[in-house]
Amino acid sequence: MAPISNSSAKKEEPTFTLLHGFTNTSATWGAVLPLLSQAYGVQALDLPGHGSSHSVRQNLVDYGRTLSQQLTNETVLLGYSLGGRVALHCALEQPRGLRALVLIGATAGIDDPQERAARQKSDVALAARLRASQDLEGFLDEWLAGPLFSRLTDEQQQRTGRLHNTIEGLASSLERMGVGTQEPLWDRLHTISVPTLVLAGEYDEKFTALGQRLAGAIHEGRFMSIAGAGHAVHLEQPEQTAQVIVDFVRNVSN
Repeated sequence: MAPISNSSAKKEEPTFTLLHGFTNTSATWGAVLPLLSQAYGVQALDLPGHGSSHSVRQNLVDYGRTLSQQLTNETVLLGYSLGGRVALHCALEQPRGLRALVLIGATAGIDDPQERAARQKSDVALAARLRASQDLEGFLDEWLAGPLFSRLTDEQQQRTGRLHNTIEGLASSLERMGVGTQEPLWDRLHTISVPTLVLAGEYDEKFTALGQRLAGAIHEGRFMSIAGAGHAVHLEQPEQTAQVIVDFVRNVSN
């Protein structure tokens, strides 16, 4: 792969703001973060209930609004899974500083009210079980053994970084920011006016379908599949993922 660094790239404009997934932190982006930083400025945030923000308690709507008020000019929001749903809520606030969106393994919510309620009930039960067990390591073992992460190697799991979370922080995230709490955004996506790149791994059939639907609903949306990857494309195929993202940002910045 050709180097993604570019001597003419500006380090401040645009700048990536990275929003991680559930049980991740700002320190669990793996190799994709330094690869992106070869071309552009990068900052990674800890979402509510995670990492250094483990004591922060906000729902998706409130945090999306808070984040929208903090964006500087030429921000590219890059959100993975939970972070992708946060990025969508932020973009719907139409912040002036937002230049583009990159969404990895994301959804705009569960359409069916009964399915959504069942998911919320499941997440609340999972939060209660986590609190009762007081076993963060056991919870992470169970989480990472799920089908979305079955392709990750031990190194790609970024488990050490995930252990910087807390039981109460993760439980509160499930209760306040779980997908079951999210009102579907599908009928609002047409109001997002910035160029949007949606990524999913070729082996992640569920989020490939959701990603194609997302890209089709956003005016300047584009979907791309990452070969040889499942749900966490940035961890499984960091070089390919970084190259696709940097090419996208260069195109929208010209």
